[in-house]
Amino acid sequence: MSTPQVVVHRDKELMARAAAARLITKIVDAQAARGSASVVLTGGRNGNGLLAALAESPARDAVDWARLDLWWGDERFLPEGDPERNYTQAREALLDAVPLDPARVHPMAPSDGGYESDVEAAAAAYAAELAAAAGPEDHTRVPSFDVLMLGVGPDTHVASLFPEHPGTREDVRTVIGVHGSPKPPPTRISLTFPAIRSAREVWLLAAGEDKAGAVALALSAPGEVQAPASGAYGRARTLWLLDRAAAAKIPAELYPAASS
Repeated sequence: MSTPQVVVHRDKELMARAAAARLITKIVDAQAARGSASVVLTGGRNGNGLLAALAESPARDAVDWARLDLWWGDERFLPEGDPERNYTQAREALLDAVPLDPARVHPMAPSDGGYESDVEAAAAAYAAELAAAAGPEDHTRVPSFDVLMLGVGPDTHVASLFPEHPGTREDVRTVIGVHGSPKPPPTRISLTFPAIRSAREVWLLAAGEDKAGAVALALSAPGEVQAPASGAYGRARTLWLLDRAAAAKIPAELYPAASS
């Protein structure tokens, strides 16, 4: 478990640009070291803002897009092409504009994707896809993602792991079907904490004053059942990327070094 590091930016636009630059550097470094890189994307306004900033960055061409594996932390179980799907939004923000290898892009299944609307079967299929991509050096049932990004919800949820929801207690499966989500739509697919914690680095993104309470609560480490974001951490690094509004309630004694 890595100790959280907090980086605070002036506003959400600067946060998105800085996070995009940070991600480009991380991908390029991983490709230089191992030949390829693996990243888990997140949806929501901050995740999509980062992707849009990356699309606009002059440095994006430093990435060898054909040697990048993309995965997702969660997905709304909706039909293919639905505008609410994280995959659809990611394509619009970035993916359609860069030369990715389609075989290395791994969206979670849509509700009309051949599983007869069986979200548990779709989740199991994604778990199997992750396991097939894991190598002997990973020592787990998922690849050792270079970066796994998560948006933090106002209730402290990450991926589709919500406070007090059954998914927060899952310690065996790497991917689950989520039923009765408190945030619509009610049916989703999500990585679990065992999969999230396999990543080399976990980045948690939050911007806006509506996230301030959630950020402060999660960083006080109440436990992942009550505050799922507190249970998301990487093996080598856990990075909280915030704007000033989201960081407004962080206790100064806990994170005195957090700065703009």
